[in-house]
Amino acid sequence: MTQQREKTRSLMEMALFTAIIVILSLTPLGYIPLGFMNATTVHIPVIIAGIVLGRKKGAFCGFVFGLTSFLNSTFRSASVLSFLFSPFRPFGNGWSLVIAFVPRILIGIVAGLVFEALYKASKKKNISMFLAGVAGSMTNTVLVMGMSYLFFAKSYAKAAGIGAEGVLKAVCTVMVVNGIPEAIIAGIIASAVCTALMAAFRNRFN
Repeated sequence: MTQQREKTRSLMEMALFTAIIVILSLTPLGYIPLGFMNATTVHIPVIIAGIVLGRKKGAFCGFVFGLTSFLNSTFRSASVLSFLFSPFRPFGNGWSLVIAFVPRILIGIVAGLVFEALYKASKKKNISMFLAGVAGSMTNTVLVMGMSYLFFAKSYAKAAGIGAEGVLKAVCTVMVVNGIPEAIIAGIIASAVCTALMAAFRNRFN
């Protein structure tokens, strides 16, 4: 009976996080258009899942995030850089799927690992949550933009209307201007939300 309750609770937890990710991905709150690309908040529930539920479930939530990125870029996005996440848009190819899924899956894994390591070493839960949120967010930003430059530098230049020599500068600018504020916000929200959720989910770190 206890095992059945644990299984049911686990399924409900995953359903909750999956629903949040899907809802965010379907509303302006999840993908904020900036013209040349979209800023995202969908990574935040993935980070929270990685911290509260562990890195395996965090990875699954990251996969859901990646799937919404792929579907949005294929069917809904007006961004000129939508090919970065969908092979079915102009300039897109198989690497688009790698960018759509791999960084997203690693968000939950990195957030979970960083939290576990820092909390084990320091026993300071809030600080560990904050830094795990920052690490998870930066994992997404650095990998997405890094692979965009690595696999799509020429296509990025054409789509953004810049010279090939300006792509690296553009990518680094996004990492700093978008990535750092996103990471700080993710860390603050993760620290606040995870404190309550850990008590509700009876996380092993309580």
